[in-house]
Amino acid sequence: MDLKARKITFVQEFLRLQNEEIVSGLEKLLRKRKAELTENNFKAMTMEQYDVEIDQAMEDSKNGRIIKASDLKAKIPCWH
Repeated sequence: MDLKARKITFVQEFLRLQNEEIVSGLEKLLRKRKAELTENNFKAMTMEQYDVEIDQAMEDSKNGRIIKASDLKAKIPCWH
């Protein structure tokens, strides 16, 4: 069963629940797992990685590969 089918089955089963304790437990588990996954995606950068990023940013700036914040803000409404 693929992920989409599993999610549909889960939602259908969830909608049949009548026990508030189970619903609360699932809500708590979902919040906890989402927070854990988010935290795992934000790993500290090493000094070497930091130096490479700074060097790249400086090179981009020297070569005109930058966008002013005001220009970027003006483009946002067109992203829809």
